[in-house]
Amino acid sequence: MNTLPPCPQCGSEFTYEDGTQYVCPECAHEWSQSAATGSTEQPRTVRDAHGNELHDGDTVTVIKDLKVKGSSLVVKVGTKIKNIRLVEGDHDIDCRIDGIGSMGLKSEFVKKA
Repeated sequence: MNTLPPCPQCGSEFTYEDGTQYVCPECAHEWSQSAATGSTEQPRTVRDAHGNELHDGDTVTVIKDLKVKGSSLVVKVGTKIKNIRLVEGDHDIDCRIDGIGSMGLKSEFVKKA
C-alpha cells in the first residue's frame, strides 16, 4: 500500500521519495515533503522603511525621490499613496499614483502614514 501523497499537479498515485522531495514519475513534478504534510509557514509580513507592518488598503508616503523606469517622470519625496495592495515578488506594493498611473514599489522606500 502506497502511503505517499498523490501528485498535486496531475493526481498520479505513483509518487516516490527523493531525499526531502516527492517526485511524480508521470509529469516530473517535484514538491517538498513539508508542503505535502500541510506544514503552515508564517504569513509573509511586509514592513515599511521604519519597521511598521503594512496591510492592504493602507496609506503610505514616499521617503525618497524615485525615478520611473522608462520615463522621465519622478515620484517626489512626500508623495502620499492611498489604498496600496501588497503583492508577492521583487516589488512588495502595487499602487496608483496621481499623474503617473499604476506602478509597483518596494516597501523600503515608503513609510506608513
